[in-house]
Amino acid sequence: MTLYIDGKSIEPRPGMTLRELIQELGMDSAKLSTRPLAAKIAGEVFNLNYIPVREKDADPERPSIRRAMAASAGQVRLLRYSDSAGKEVYTRTAQFVIFLALHRLWPNAKAKMNCTLGSGLFIAVNACEDFSATQLKEEMQRIVAENIPLQRHRVLTETAMELFRKNGNDDKSRLLSWRKEPYFDQYDFEDYCDYFYGELAPSTGYLKVWDVFPSEGGFIFAFPNDAAPDKVARYQEMPRYFRVFSEGERWGQLMECETVADLNELVDNGKIRELIRVNEALHEKRYSQVADEICRRNAQAVMLAGPSSSGKTTSANRLATQLRVHGKKPILMSLDDYYIDRDEIAPGPDGKIDFEHINTIDTKLFGEHLQMLLNGKEVEIPYFNFKMGKRQWLGHRIRLHPDSVIIVEGLHALNPVLLPPDMAANRVFRLYVSPLLPLNLDDHNRIPTSYLRLLRRIVRDYESRGTSVQRTMEMWSSVQRGEKKWIFPFQENADMFFNSSTLYELAVLKKHIFPLLTEVAPEDECYDEVRAIVKVLNFVQDADVDDEIPPTSLVREFIGGNTFYR
Repeated sequence: MTLYIDGKSIEPRPGMTLRELIQELGMDSAKLSTRPLAAKIAGEVFNLNYIPVREKDADPERPSIRRAMAASAGQVRLLRYSDSAGKEVYTRTAQFVIFLALHRLWPNAKAKMNCTLGSGLFIAVNACEDFSATQLKEEMQRIVAENIPLQRHRVLTETAMELFRKNGNDDKSRLLSWRKEPYFDQYDFEDYCDYFYGELAPSTGYLKVWDVFPSEGGFIFAFPNDAAPDKVARYQEMPRYFRVFSEGERWGQLMECETVADLNELVDNGKIRELIRVNEALHEKRYSQVADEICRRNAQAVMLAGPSSSGKTTSANRLATQLRVHGKKPILMSLDDYYIDRDEIAPGPDGKIDFEHINTIDTKLFGEHLQMLLNGKEVEIPYFNFKMGKRQWLGHRIRLHPDSVIIVEGLHALNPVLLPPDMAANRVFRLYVSPLLPLNLDDHNRIPTSYLRLLRRIVRDYESRGTSVQRTMEMWSSVQRGEKKWIFPFQENADMFFNSSTLYELAVLKKHIFPLLTEVAPEDECYDEVRAIVKVLNFVQDADVDDEIPPTSLVREFIGGNTFYR
């Protein structure tokens, strides 16, 4: 059959890999920015070691065609670092190299994927007194130079569990005990084996752009620069973010829920109800602490920001309740009401409007209104009609009283352009809300914080707005680009962080989201992204405990039943 690889046609010989075909077409590259890392065929991501036409497929007596090739009619799209799926392939390849190097140098060390810090990834290392980031980097460089082929091998799940137990990886063995399939695909080399829940590059030699440097309790792996992948990104420390994430990990330890296997056991034995109560109590205590600090500083305005589906609206309302305990009279405002009329926003070079851009907000008007309110004047607040795409004036007038506190909620609330330059710093309190989920699949596989936000958004958009999974997924990449540009750069400016994740919600969200995900067909553009979500949720036990979740819970903002929306 004829293949069309990024539009170039070629007749593959039986047994040739995609990598060999790419090289024959002259499409390989030494530069990460242009080098293919994997391929997408019929909505699925494939390793470049994939063989489109096997020897047996060419047997004239029993001709056949591989499922993916038949479904795609020979169309193959190459994935590079600039593609989100390509970047994930590169990241998983880095994980293999990192943990193989650690295994070679310190076989008894306990290493754990922790969290992403901007352009870096923090990995904790325990039970290893002589750990050295310099030695680790040198060993990783040797592994890259060895150009070790990365091939998956299928084994029985029971066999994999036993092997992981023998190697001291009880976290992996416990996770696999919840796997329904009788087999398991793993990567192995020498006496090391592991799995990273997705495709890797063809070999370790593809890991060309990276760096490693020491950090307290472990090390930082620095990624390539997103804008210029042939260079390592400049790493900037994020002490406030890291401190809050670490606090979330301590919550996990307190509630004995640090991995998906822990969560499943709590669902299985019914103790998830206690987990919900404790988690909600911790949230309430944290809101109380935020209110205490606002009152201690005598701030008159709270600028509350956070990325999509972080729980900003519920957080604003719960914070308002806590401020009332202090005798304050909170006034809620939304930056959404200061959107510019849709027909006045110029589209970008691609012809589309970037709704995440700060220029979609009338920052001048908002700044004037905030200044007038803090100066004791009465102001008429606009209302943005999303159905009409226009701002309306409905006579909503407000004036601050001596005990009033304005709570302004919105994606851009921490952007300094919103505040008049001469405004006294002590009059404004900056709060950043984000679900920094500390729950891992296992020690070597974390669940990204953006993953939880995506699940929340899929459920909420379907339940409250009738939006399909396909449409939500279609918008998600644009949402993330906007967050990287307009939200994340300002998060360290916050006076306080609030971790809006709950350890129990994956088990709750699964019940709501799984039927929606199974409706996505292979021909849908988002099919592979949905498969990646399903791969994780397949390990999660769903919990029918909605009755235990309070009506003011952050989780209620997404699954419904939140009393702040009535």
